[in-house]
Amino acid sequence: MLTLQKRVEIILKELKRLFPHAKMVLKYSNNWELLVSVILSAQCTDKMVNKVTEKLFKKYKTLDDYVKAPLAEFEKDIHSTGFYHNKAKNILATAKIIKEHFHGEIPRTMKELITLKGVARKTANVVLGNAYGIIEGIAVDTHVIRLTKLWGLTKHTDPVKIEQDLMKLLPKEEWFRFTYRTIEYGRTYCIAKKHEHGKCPMTKLLKG
Repeated sequence: MLTLQKRVEIILKELKRLFPHAKMVLKYSNNWELLVSVILSAQCTDKMVNKVTEKLFKKYKTLDDYVKAPLAEFEKDIHSTGFYHNKAKNILATAKIIKEHFHGEIPRTMKELITLKGVARKTANVVLGNAYGIIEGIAVDTHVIRLTKLWGLTKHTDPVKIEQDLMKLLPKEEWFRFTYRTIEYGRTYCIAKKHEHGKCPMTKLLKG
């Protein structure tokens, strides 16, 4: 029976071997577009988000364009990402907050970021890491929730509790890449649909 620490070592080593250069696949050209993309990615594939933002970022070029955008029109622009009522409301409200309270700059702290509409710890971790190289935690998305439980790293289903478990188990220098490597593993080997887990590379390694 493997100890928990040994499981962690095996998982980190295998993820690094399989996906040494894993990174976020959302496309953006500045920190505001990064934040918009991550908010849109909730319950939506990155592929669909990139398809939507390709047009969106050409139409809305500056923060002020979002501040002035009519809600109904913006909803149509992001409709394909799903949950578009909430996403549109949150993005446009957040644009105003950033302009009025943060001088048009995306905040650099977790405490400030989670005051924005539509931003919880996952989104804040993604933005901090990719925009500023600031690592305050681990972004826990649906792949991370599913796989860390499967690998025996947590018993929780709540993202905040999972993040706390992972932060205790993983070395801090692994926090940022762990999310993207786990996402790639989930997409490539261990998909969410029912399949034979015994054939997944990590399952074989963790049997010891």
